[in-house]
Amino acid sequence: MLGASGDLTGRLLFPGLARLLATGRHAGLSVMGAGHENWTEQQWAARVHDATEGALAEATPEGRQELERVRRESTYQQLDVTAPGVLARFLEALPSPVAVYFALPPQITEKACEVLSPADLPPGTRFVLEKPFGTSESSAESLNETLRALVPEQQIHRVDHFLGKGTVLNILGLRFANNFLEPVWNRDHIEKVEIFFDEDLTLEGRAGYYDRAGALRDMIQSHLLHVMAILAMETPARLDERDLRDQISAVLRAARVEEPFAETTRRARYTAGRIGNREVPDYTAESGVEAARGTETLAEITVTLATWRWAGVPFVLRSGKALGAKRKEAVITFKPVPHLPEGFIGVDEPNRLRIGFGPDVLQLDVDVNGPGDVLTLNRVTLDADLSATDLLPYGEVLDGVLSGDPLLSVRGDTAESCWRVVDPVLSAWAADKVPMETYPAGSMGPERWATSSLEADGTEVGRDEGVR
Repeated sequence: MLGASGDLTGRLLFPGLARLLATGRHAGLSVMGAGHENWTEQQWAARVHDATEGALAEATPEGRQELERVRRESTYQQLDVTAPGVLARFLEALPSPVAVYFALPPQITEKACEVLSPADLPPGTRFVLEKPFGTSESSAESLNETLRALVPEQQIHRVDHFLGKGTVLNILGLRFANNFLEPVWNRDHIEKVEIFFDEDLTLEGRAGYYDRAGALRDMIQSHLLHVMAILAMETPARLDERDLRDQISAVLRAARVEEPFAETTRRARYTAGRIGNREVPDYTAESGVEAARGTETLAEITVTLATWRWAGVPFVLRSGKALGAKRKEAVITFKPVPHLPEGFIGVDEPNRLRIGFGPDVLQLDVDVNGPGDVLTLNRVTLDADLSATDLLPYGEVLDGVLSGDPLLSVRGDTAESCWRVVDPVLSAWAADKVPMETYPAGSMGPERWATSSLEADGTEVGRDEGVR
């Protein structure tokens, strides 16, 4: 784990690994940390202890044995991974195969790779990278060239922890295992598809990263485009990494945001407000923020797909921070019925299929008769909990890495395609061709945005997290 003294390793990566090892899988794994901090053995031992304590309570006997061994044997070294020869000597001393997890800023990861050569790596070495994968299409291409000069594409795992294996398979099972659904999954029957990732969190101490990224780069480019691709993809022959990732890549190659961007994209930034019992300052007053950057905290883009199946169907992707409610879901809105017989009373609303992420739930909004007057149409919701994994998101990622299965990893061409979709939008925003709007922290966003209003019935999606 490179960057082992950082927040990511302690808060997400090590706990995810601990939960994975607690199941008894991947016995015999050695865990070594490296970072720029001059940590003592006691500091590293404390990190390992704290990160594995929760998993120990639910571990199998074999898992407990493994976690206790990792606690005893895991070591840490102070390294400057960008210095010529330093990382190479560290890796050469390790038995193969080695999985190198770059829990580092992207620019540091690229510099570290640039000072390596294939001869420096133990046989079978796997690279694991955190998003973002580059800062533009051209930089993603450059990074991919650097990586592929060291290891084959199949051994490069670009992490999208947002798409856990359970979530992906739930979407694919829903689509391709139900004969009543797949025939209507197209432009003839679907009006629009919306994908939301609204958070009630603010910066939470991450201004150093977020103020340089913004909502479009941080969530839409990195995650929501992949959710869109899985919802829109054609049927793969098999659930293996080649077929699945080929279909995802095909969708993203067909994706674009049409001009004028002032009509197909929106951006906004939160002002002072209140979220629950917490007073939130204006974004520009947050510690570490440079107001002159013009960073957006809420972004929305409308993507079109140049395919036969989806021609004319808008895919609306939205993500933001400091909002009044969490909302993590995909909403598929079907077209109205072509003819409703006269005599029915009430509103015939479009059917909606909602897929909630974390927890994974399924809800289908339909119109039925009654109660009371059988001629009156009323909206009801059919809902179900989807299967959940026993692993944390990073545990699912690491399970694939340690198994040598890149199924859930972002392929290099896909990473480039995601930047190709958003690069023109980012350029237009930098040139102020799209106005920066505002919304009070704790609201649902600018009032004029259609996506800022909750459904009138207040139906909750993702009940455990209060997603509406």
